[in-house]
Amino acid sequence: QVQLVESGEDLVQAGGSLRLSCAASGRTIISYYMGWFRQAPGKEREFAAVISGSGGHTVYADSVKGRSTISRDNAKNTVYLQMNSLKPEDTAVYYCAAKTTNGDATVAASYGYWGQGTQVTVSS
Repeated sequence: QVQLVESGEDLVQAGGSLRLSCAASGRTIISYYMGWFRQAPGKEREFAAVISGSGGHTVYADSVKGRSTISRDNAKNTVYLQMNSLKPEDTAVYYCAAKTTNGDATVAASYGYWGQGTQVTVSS
């Protein structure tokens, strides 16, 4: 079992930056692709970014590409999401997840471990 706990700034002004952290416990996550998803009010959960176990491969959703960086520190069993140039439409609950299947890394169903989520609100 892997337990994931997200943390980070909860209220940011438009144009600002934030860094979300996802701390894992229970077992090492070095063998897992780790993803960030987000869910805005009234919308479905959507993929944001994913990183391979070694950190050498990353994929971003078009909505965050170019202004976001996903990274990981396997020694700390932690994954990060740095987001810059934030927009009000980035307001959502952000979830960290560990990929446990061979499925598409951009699809939530490919992930078996999820954090509880952390609210991010971007004010205009």
